[in-house]
Amino acid sequence: MNLFRSEEHITNWLGTRNAGTTIPVTKLGELAHAWWGDRIDPNWQPRTRAQNQAILNDLGLTDPFWSLSEAVGSPTKLRPSRSP
Repeated sequence: MNLFRSEEHITNWLGTRNAGTTIPVTKLGELAHAWWGDRIDPNWQPRTRAQNQAILNDLGLTDPFWSLSEAVGSPTKLRPSRSP
């Protein structure tokens, strides 16, 4: 994660690279609060993928980058294959 002061700063920093996804720091704060705000509750339970997706959707984070589909981010997809 990188924090920038403006869209122009992002453009200058990127040069010819693709930007990927950017969000304002205020949205990042909203996401952090929604995602982690209940973790110290003694009755906390892990959320389902659907519940986590609902948090993102409720915050307006709906483009494909924010999709928590099975194929994207699946541990088996991220784990490198090992030689026998």
